[in-house]
Formats: sequence, structure tokens, C-alpha cells
Amino acid sequence: MTTRSGTEGDLPDPSLTAVISERRQLINLTYRLLGSLAEAEDAVQETYARWYAMSREQQESIESPGAWLTTVASRICLNLLGSARARRETYVGEWIPEPLPEPGEGITGRPAAAAAIDPADRVTLDESVSMAFLVVLESMTPAERVALILHDVFRYSFAEVAEIVGRTPAACRQLASSARRRLRASPAPAAPVPAAQRAGLVRDFKQAWAAKDIGALIGLLDPDASVTADGGGLVSASLTPVEGGARIARYLVDLANLAPTMTLLERTVNGQPGLAAEQDGVIVTVFAFDIAEGRIRRIWAVRNPEKLRPWTR
Repeated sequence: MTTRSGTEGDLPDPSLTAVISERRQLINLTYRLLGSLAEAEDAVQETYARWYAMSREQQESIESPGAWLTTVASRICLNLLGSARARRETYVGEWIPEPLPEPGEGITGRPAAAAAIDPADRVTLDESVSMAFLVVLESMTPAERVALILHDVFRYSFAEVAEIVGRTPAACRQLASSARRRLRASPAPAAPVPAAQRAGLVRDFKQAWAAKDIGALIGLLDPDASVTADGGGLVSASLTPVEGGARIARYLVDLANLAPTMTLLERTVNGQPGLAAEQDGVIVTVFAFDIAEGRIRRIWAVRNPEKLRPWTR
């Protein structure tokens, strides 16, 4: 006799194995759609809850469980994005997507066994999760964001996207085109910056900041650079962006003076060279960078402790 969890000989149910194997793909999709690992995990949990709420006969009638799970997860995210826009209108200060660490890279107080199952470790770190890309996604409507991610990142056809979002293929094509226009309108480097150059610039920035060298910091920053911080009203953070290379340099030195025990660590943030600030053995801020033409153009500082759980647990 076959059960949901196995067969008479305790062999795994192939259909169950296939459903569970979709989890990594769903985490990758929902994180890109929501910009929040915590919300992505909740969306995936809700997706699986809906699957297991069906009878065995209903499950077996679904030709492609993977496609069903993707459709349900995408629709959940579409609804969440709509409510998130309203919630962020009352968010204290600037809202920045949740930063992701390199799997197991210097995360304080986290045993290796936990790292192996952490949702953050299941997100593929590529250009589609860079902080610069995720920040631009925040400017899009929920439908634009879903259409762009499903088609351009996960390579779903517009016919498939249409079935997921409940619009015509032509409408979904238009949504993706509108989303791409937003991407093109955002500040973007004229040419990709090699990884080694990025890492070297971030390292120089770290050393200049630690030395409180205002002149060196100004030389590393674009004259029109900006720093955006996210404390979520839970910790101290600038409520508006700090703009201008010289002003940012002085601002950073002031921060260093206020936190003499802070240690800066070189870390990979969303697949790109970044920094983490550690105090008393705990990571309290994660910095992501946007680099163009040999200078740092934008810095995102995530201080909201609720967004730093993958870095501290």
C-alpha cells in the first residue's frame, strides 16, 4: 500500500521527492520577487501548505507539480507585493532589500549544520540578486516585477507568465518592457566592473574608513555618491540618504568616532564584494556597494536587525 511519505518498504514516494526538490527553485524565485528572505520563506511555506491541503487524488491529477508550485508561489508573491507597497509607506526611514551572505562566510555564532539548511544558502547569488538590481525592482509595480523576473530571469514564456499572473501574453510582454525601461533609466555602469577591481576598491574603502582618512575616502567615492541606510526604526540610522562624496566621507569618519570598537569585515553581499560591521562579536550592519568607472557610486547600509538574521544566527 502506498502512503504520502513512502511505500510499503519505506521507499520514498517519487512524487513527494519531486515536490520537495522544488524548494530551492521556489526560494530563489520568491526572494527575487520580494527582496526579503523572511517573506520569501513564508511564501514558500504557504505554497507547500496549499499543496498538502489537497487530497492525494488532487495532487496526482496535477501534470507538473513544479509548475503548479511556481504558479502558486508567484501569485502569493504578487499579493504580498501589493500589500508591501502600502506597508512601506509607513516604514521608518528608507527600505532596503534584505542582504544575503555568501553561504557560511564568517557568520557569527552559526554552526555548520545550521548553515547547511539555512534558506539563504539556497539562493543562487548572481546579478539578479545584486543590491543595485533589487533596489530598482522596488520602483516597479508588482505586476511589472513578477513579469520581469519570471520571463527575463527564470526564462518563462510570456504565455506561461500570463497564466500565472492572470493577464494576456501581450499584456505581460508590455509589463516586462515597462520594467526594462525602468532598469535602463536607473544609474548603471557603462561597462561591467571586474570582480577583482570591485573587491580591491571595497578593500581600499575599508582601510581608508578604518584609518579615518577623509581625503582617501573622497578619492574612492564618486562626487555624486549616496549612502542609504535602513534601520527600520529599530536602531539608529539616517532617515534620508546622505549625498555627495565629501559629505559622505565626513559622515563615515563621524560614525567611526562614535563606534570605536566597530570592526569592518570583508564579506560577499548578494554575490558582490561588500563589508560587514561587527561589534561585540555580532554583525550589526551590512554594506553593499554600487561601483562605476573606478569609484563607489552608491552604498546601502542595512542595520535593521530583522534583516540581518542570516548574518547572525
